[in-house]
Parts: sequence; C-alpha cells; structure tokens
Amino acid sequence: MQAAGIIVEYNPFHNGHYYHINETKKQTQSNCIVAVMSGHFLQRGEPALVSKWARTTMALKGGADLVIELPYAFSTQQADSFATGAISLLDALHVQSLCFGSENGHIDEFIQTTSLLQEHEEKLSLLTKKAMQQGYSYPKASSLAFQTLSHEKAESINLSQPNNILGLSYVKAINNLHASIKPHTITRIQSQYHDTELSDTSIASATSIRNALFSRSSSLSDISYHVPDFTLALLEDYFKAYHTFHHWENYFSFLKYKLLTMTAEHLQQIYEIEEGIEHRLLDYIKEAQSFHEFIDKVKTKRYTWTRLQRICTHILTHTTKEQMTFTKSHGADYIRILGMSQTGRTYLKKIKKQVELPLVSTVSQCDIPSLALDIQATNVYSMSLTEPYRTSLMLKEYNTPPILLP
Repeated sequence: MQAAGIIVEYNPFHNGHYYHINETKKQTQSNCIVAVMSGHFLQRGEPALVSKWARTTMALKGGADLVIELPYAFSTQQADSFATGAISLLDALHVQSLCFGSENGHIDEFIQTTSLLQEHEEKLSLLTKKAMQQGYSYPKASSLAFQTLSHEKAESINLSQPNNILGLSYVKAINNLHASIKPHTITRIQSQYHDTELSDTSIASATSIRNALFSRSSSLSDISYHVPDFTLALLEDYFKAYHTFHHWENYFSFLKYKLLTMTAEHLQQIYEIEEGIEHRLLDYIKEAQSFHEFIDKVKTKRYTWTRLQRICTHILTHTTKEQMTFTKSHGADYIRILGMSQTGRTYLKKIKKQVELPLVSTVSQCDIPSLALDIQATNVYSMSLTEPYRTSLMLKEYNTPPILLP
C-alpha cells in the first residue's frame, strides 16, 4: 500500500485543494493520502474559519484517507518549525512520499536549493542576521540573504512566495530528520496565495474565499463556484449550528482584556515576545477599537502582520516560552487521529505495530502532557461562541472519536 503525505490547513477546503489531492495521487502513484492538518489556530496566527472537526470532514470528502492533527506547538510557527513538526509526523506514519503545491513547481530546484543552503549554512546565517539588523523581518532577511548567496538560484526559486518558502522548508526538514520520504511538488494554478478577490476561474485563493464570507454584502452562494458542494454544505451547517465563522475580530475583546491586565514583565514570558515589542502592544491596545486597527498600529518593518498575529495568538492562549521550548525540543510526541476513510483504517491497521509514537483517538483516554497546549487552544477558540455552543465545542476536544467516512 503506497501512502503519500500532504500538509494542509483547509481554511476552507476549495477546488484548488481538490486538484492538489488528485495530482498527488497521480504523481506519487499512491492509493492512500495522509493529511497532516493544523488544528484550531493556523500558521499565519489566525483562528481557523471553522472547527478542526468540520475541516476534517471536508478533507475526507475531498479524498484524504487519514487526517491527523498538527499540534499547536508546530501549527502556529514560522515555516521551518511548522515543516519540522509536520514531516516528523508523516515519517512516524511511514509515508513514502510528500507532495506540496508551490509557485515554482520543479522539485529538482527545491532539492538543489536545499543542498546549496546546507553547504553555505554559516554564511547564510550571517547574511540573514545582517539583514535583520537593518530592520527586515526574518522571512525577508532570509530571502535577501539567499539572493546575495546565489542570485542565479534565487531567480529559479522566489523565496518571497509563501508556498515556495514552505516547500523549501519541507525539503529541508526531510533532510534534517533523515526521513524516508520522497518529495514532489505541483505548480499552484489559476490563483495566488495572497489574492484577496474571488477570481473568474474555478480555483480561487482561500484568502479571497474567506474575505467573501466575511463581507457583509456577500453570501455563501458567492463562493459556490470555487468550492466543492460538500464544502458549501458543511459551511452552511456550521453557520446554522454556531451562528458564526471564526476570525480575529471575534477574539479582539479577549485579547484586549488579556493585554490590559498584563504588565510588560508578564508579557516577556509569552512565546515570541522579544526586543521590546511588549511595549508597543501595551501602548496601542488602549486606543485600538478593532484587531485590524491594533495590528496596523503595532506592525513595523521587522514585525510583520503575520508575526504579530502569531504573537497575539500566543498571548490569547497564554503560551509561554517555557512551554513551547519544552514541546519543540521534544518534537511531536503523539499522533492525534482526527478522521479516516476505510482506506485510511486499512493503512493504519497495516503499519500500527511499526508506529513508535502513541496514537491518540480520544483525549479523555490518554495522559500526554504536551496535549495540554492543544486543549488550551481549543478552549480559547471556543470562547468566541455563545453558550451552549461554547461548552459543546470545548467538550468535543475530549469526547469526539475520529470521524469515520463510510
């Protein structure tokens, strides 16, 4: 049985994701798709549009066979840490290949670039630090450093493109972890990651789909051309059940409360709070009337919108440097199963004895300390809902078994 891994967020699942799964099957010749999916908070420091359970159902209906959760300690990280967590889980599940979407579309160039970076790691680190001292954010500094190191290679892989950055991090993680995984990539088509408006084609960016859903002048029918029918139905069901889609503005009052009751010294204990950014956060929270306004005031050349969103997520969940350092240093130490098709169940049964990490199906039946961060994240994620929906979603973290697709 050939298994291929994919690393996803599905926020929400759209036609581009459907294309990715089908192309993964073709390119890797695999008959089982294992998806590592972020939980309730995502890599860009955002709450997911709908719960991980709704997105797991989307994944299974879209062609994934086994869906596992990427723990909070990795899902809310910059690209290299995000990739390390995801690849370690796929390697633990003995997948033979990985397929990711990219703007570049040529796996040989990712492999060559990874070799170049590893060969000149020390020089690249010095160039990156120099660029950061000039006030650039880490992603921009890394891109500039790479261009300085090899202008020719920088032209073939544009490290300012988000999917290229993640793709390179995946290949680096495979090498660093000595994982027995063969990487593949497919070219992102029809829409770009940062596109904010719905396109005329059937494949639109997740960003543009979310913007349409949050627009007061739009309705669910406006995205029907860009998502499969099951995604549309699941979004409708979720809104009927919980009366909202999750976004940062829903959590701004909680964030404001947290910041107004914390001192600079308290904030310094929170993960990713560095270089005095706590003072800007405390200064601007008093006058900001929305999350968008707050981030717009706080951001600098060094502290990008995405980095600040991640910081705010850690403040909201009260994730400390001590907690995150411990969890990251130990790596992903469990596999949380969110859902399976019959093929996924067959694959898991086949490899189960070879899997060294504990397999978690329901949280209430296990005692793994590092799961505390995921439980904490779910509790905070649920707070934007009114009762009884808030408590209902919190309890799902403990008593929901893996979703089984007939």
